Amino acid sequence: MYGSRDDGLSMLIYHGTIPLSSAPSQVQVDRNLFHHIFQRPSPKLHPSESVVEITIRQPIMEDKPHTSPVEEKPSPAGITVTIETTTTPNDPSGKKFGHTRQNDSVSSTFSQASAISTSSTNSEKPLIVNEKRLTYQSTCPTIVDLEAQTEEDEYKQKPLGRVRYTILTIYRRLFTVAFMGNAIAFIIMMIKGAAPMDLVNAAAVNIAVCGLCRQPLVINALFLIFGSIPRSAPIRIRRLACKIFHFGGVHSGTGVASVIWYIGFAAVFTYNYTPSVINTTVLTFVWLVLGFLLSIVIVAYPTFRMRLHDYFELTHRFANWIILVLFWILLILLGKQQANLGHFLLHLPAFWIIIVLTLATIHPWLLLRKIPVKPEPLSAHAIRLHFSHTEVVFGQGISVAKHPLKDWHSFACFTDKFDTPDAKFSCIVSKVGDWTKSTINDQPTHLWKRGVPTYGFGYVLRMFPKIIVVTTGSGIGPCLSFIEDANRPDMRVIWQTKSPLKTYGQRTLDLVHRMDSNPVILDTSITGRVDMLPIVLRLFKEFNAEAVCCISNPMMTKKIVHGCEMRGIPAYGPIFDS
Repeated sequence: MYGSRDDGLSMLIYHGTIPLSSAPSQVQVDRNLFHHIFQRPSPKLHPSESVVEITIRQPIMEDKPHTSPVEEKPSPAGITVTIETTTTPNDPSGKKFGHTRQNDSVSSTFSQASAISTSSTNSEKPLIVNEKRLTYQSTCPTIVDLEAQTEEDEYKQKPLGRVRYTILTIYRRLFTVAFMGNAIAFIIMMIKGAAPMDLVNAAAVNIAVCGLCRQPLVINALFLIFGSIPRSAPIRIRRLACKIFHFGGVHSGTGVASVIWYIGFAAVFTYNYTPSVINTTVLTFVWLVLGFLLSIVIVAYPTFRMRLHDYFELTHRFANWIILVLFWILLILLGKQQANLGHFLLHLPAFWIIIVLTLATIHPWLLLRKIPVKPEPLSAHAIRLHFSHTEVVFGQGISVAKHPLKDWHSFACFTDKFDTPDAKFSCIVSKVGDWTKSTINDQPTHLWKRGVPTYGFGYVLRMFPKIIVVTTGSGIGPCLSFIEDANRPDMRVIWQTKSPLKTYGQRTLDLVHRMDSNPVILDTSITGRVDMLPIVLRLFKEFNAEAVCCISNPMMTKKIVHGCEMRGIPAYGPIFDS
């Protein structure tokens, strides 16, 4: 009997039998029960096992408390699972010999896929279902909504939503504007006959904009400016302002445009080349700079960057430094061909631009330090790193490395003041690559840091009064940054991960409850991965939220963000270049 009311206090969710091996802690799941509740195949049954009768009831949330006729006092928000042992041996042929009901019974809170956790605590050991067994294990009490996955989508999708939000993203629009604006200007100047130094100046401007888009102080300024928009501003303005983390489109657009301008300069200079020692030297440096510019563009291609990220990082960093040095030499060599070197440089815009770009590049490395780290192992899959060298605020993260010149990794941070007063902030690192794996296995006591803490995309979400936070796995770490902000929006949290208590520990779960006293925690060790979008849409409507924040792997983030945006729901998640 599924989804029908059988009394005034509860909804009968399921009533059936499961086979019993020897004790309630060693129970294998009946096919019908497993498929009906968990929507996945169950293990094969042994025909000669005893059975257990199981009744799952969902309390009706009303203003006045009630006393359940089945249990002496139901949990304030949970599923009552009544398991009564029966000795009903099954004949292999399928014929039953009768049964005798025993007096012993076990009551517990049941945790399942679309489970909405409550803030209450329960000392009972609820049933957790894995792929093969029902076992008793400590976890948060939950409410199970078995209809969450099948609820009809009430949101109307925009006719051109897929094109607008998957192809014509803000990132690509910014890239197109930056690149096409430069391309049009380049064509016009080449037709009219541009002077070589005009092309150098244009290339320098684009290189500077490209570099400044990755300068921590500039990034912080952008987020502070756009994040200062009040919640009283029109929703359309706030929706656009929250897309500031797509400014990487300007970074890549001007980067590619600078190469176009510089190719024009190299072509003009080569065309007008006259053999001499100084001209040959200049020509050599002109093509050296172009070669390194092209190498940066090639390794920045998304496919190359994702598959060979270490090579991308090293090429990007060292080629950038080499280009700065070569560009300085090139400008001086060009100036030596003029009557007065000083006058030439002082009146050359590229000279001043290269000064700004050099200072912007050097600044983070002037703050390079080896700092102490206090590792806190959470499990074989995750570790929490505690820092005390500086303070961070809501929405900020830091870059750390084991070697000062390579393998830099950025992590969003959250305050330690609620559970680790002897440290200032921390980040959660999960096993997703060689660097993170070695960090978990060989717990570091010191790491290198550079620059200043930098704001991330989550900071601008404070301009919404209510949001839905969606995350998977260690993505909960960046989300915990919200607990620092006294002006944070009201939020509902949906977190899907494998064995959250075992993997991330009770203290992490306590911090999650600081964000949302009633979080939705989906344990994939119970039911496998579930489709989170229907749950997000349902909570968005019930909570009357204004936006959705998703921090997960790229595939899941795109699915949630695009799925919401195509239904007219403002949704935000990190992109590969944010």
